[in-house]
Amino acid sequence: MNKINVGVLALQGDFKEHIKMLKDLNVPVIEIRSPKQLEEIDGLIIPGGESTTINKLMNKYGFKERLKDFRRSGKPIFGTCAGLIILASEVSGKGSGLGFIDMKVKRNAYGRQIDSFEEMVSINFDHKPDRNGFKSVFIRAPKIVYTGKNVKVLSSLNDEILLAREKNILVCAFHPELTDDTRIHKYFIEMINKNLEEK
Repeated sequence: MNKINVGVLALQGDFKEHIKMLKDLNVPVIEIRSPKQLEEIDGLIIPGGESTTINKLMNKYGFKERLKDFRRSGKPIFGTCAGLIILASEVSGKGSGLGFIDMKVKRNAYGRQIDSFEEMVSINFDHKPDRNGFKSVFIRAPKIVYTGKNVKVLSSLNDEILLAREKNILVCAFHPELTDDTRIHKYFIEMINKNLEEK
């Protein structure tokens, strides 16, 4: 297995929780605060937080064009909650995100922060259903209301998509980093390793 470096966008939000989970998996992590640092990593996590604030900071520091190059290179990107909104092709009532994954999302669709909740969900990685439930933590979570034909659904609840992938982009409506369950992060690491093996 190749040695990899994973970056976590550290402009705002719960990036520290992602960093802790990656360190628990013994994966080298870099806090990404400038676009130049994208050259040092093999995969990127965009965390939950305030998507509007993260977007403004990304614009301020010139991230967006560099991220387009990063995506075109095939390097995996994983967005959770606000990160999902940023990566989506369309945001209900708010125009569009980066357009990295073909889906329409609705902000805060599961309620305000006071309405945060947890649910046990099943996950299906590579046609192998995971029979152990995953505790999904929802905090002002976005709802995926539409996906394109090339988007693969990895987890859903009551017919609502929670975890999905299109090529090298992985998105999650809930917060796996707020649990002690590392399976989704391990799946993302596998995406990175596979991309490196194919180079």
